[in-house]
Amino acid sequence: MLILKVVSALLSYPQAELWDALDEVAAVVEVDAELPKQQEAGLLSFIKTHKAMDLIEWQQAYVELFDRGRNLSLLIFEHIHGESRDRGQAMVDLLRIYREHGYELAAKELPDYIPLFLEYLSQRPTDEALDLLRGALPVLNLLGARLAERDSAYAILFTTLAALVGDTEIPKGLRQQAAAEGLDETLLKMDEIWDEEAVSFMGNPKSCQTQTTDKPLLYNPRISTMQS
Repeated sequence: MLILKVVSALLSYPQAELWDALDEVAAVVEVDAELPKQQEAGLLSFIKTHKAMDLIEWQQAYVELFDRGRNLSLLIFEHIHGESRDRGQAMVDLLRIYREHGYELAAKELPDYIPLFLEYLSQRPTDEALDLLRGALPVLNLLGARLAERDSAYAILFTTLAALVGDTEIPKGLRQQAAAEGLDETLLKMDEIWDEEAVSFMGNPKSCQTQTTDKPLLYNPRISTMQS
């Protein structure tokens, strides 16, 4: 499913290589037979908008959106487990799935980073890719709802993922939750958060002693602790 690779690229931190290749990316979108027309139009609009931007402007907007708090974190398990020990086990399970299919990560890459996860899915058979994507949909839909509430162009990337598994719109309950959330105060409350969540899942030897699973993404996201 090449469209998953397209969404992966567009959801990654914008680099010059991507900006230079946006016309080629648009051409892929236009010929993808699996993509509903509404999502096709939305993706092409997203590409056109960012092609017209200065790359530095795009990069700054991306950082402000995704790197300034937890509510829009692109780490799947951040929204499921926070910093609990369960997050470490989920990481191990997902890494195992990657490695069983010959997909190796660089040393600094986290397996639940959504662009990385989508790139992996783009290399798998369609049924398998959609099954794993469907498992992650509760988190993806929540992010899509939060982005829609901010009138962010990035919302189309998440509604596209939902459409690929047959969801035509963001669930009403998630839209209501996103609308009711206050400002993401993660940076303002960082000291308090570190006091409350002192466990480092990567460094705790007990974090990987629970039973493994072949379905590490079949969880509902936590309700954000950053609501006002």
